[in-house]
Amino acid sequence: MATPPSSVTVVEVLHNVALPENLTFPAAESVTAVHVENVPFPPAVKPPSSANTHFLGGAGVRGLQIQDNFVKFTAIGVYLQHDALSFLADKWTAKSAHELTESVEFFRDIVTGPFEKFARVTMILPLTGQQYADKVSENCVAIWKSLGIYTDAEAKAMEQFVTAFKDETFPPGSSILFTVFPKGSLAISFSKDGSIPEVGSTIIENKLLSEAVLESMIGKHGVSPQAKQSLATRLAELFKPNTDSITK
Repeated sequence: MATPPSSVTVVEVLHNVALPENLTFPAAESVTAVHVENVPFPPAVKPPSSANTHFLGGAGVRGLQIQDNFVKFTAIGVYLQHDALSFLADKWTAKSAHELTESVEFFRDIVTGPFEKFARVTMILPLTGQQYADKVSENCVAIWKSLGIYTDAEAKAMEQFVTAFKDETFPPGSSILFTVFPKGSLAISFSKDGSIPEVGSTIIENKLLSEAVLESMIGKHGVSPQAKQSLATRLAELFKPNTDSITK
């Protein structure tokens, strides 16, 4: 069964619930690691090209149902800059984990929010860079054209994206690393041994592309429902003041 393309429509961020000024949120140290198919995602990392430490928002597997088998391809971890907590809680603190999981707008707020995000995609099955880039390019371009927002800038950005992956191969255990910056930069890095490089090997300046990469993972048609559920469950707990530990 083919994965539907991701949505890249812009959702306006509205904040309807004012939080008390003295409300505090737990530090990143209260967040625990997650293991997905024996792939460990530590509770905090410093992403490539970022000066900030991010906490683990959630993680899950990406797979497809092929006949009678659910084939697992990658493990995906999504990390957020700590500023994300206060920004998201201002609107979503009263919602349950189930309500957050079912909310398209909640995940759009994560994708478009004014804070850094970091996504690590670790291979369970081998994949070539060309295979990965071609699929992302195909989905993004089709959606942008349907929305009438595909311009020369997006074409150039996608060309840079495909070029960054052209000569890469990803055996099991290797990772693709995306640092998404709020002003629209996307840093792309690769790791063969689980380490996190200090800087991205490729920087692409295009806001639509930077958002689409994360949207494809956790958006309306995101490839990892498990990662979305993990994000919603863990963030719902983190929105509660003075949470001792997040372990799910």
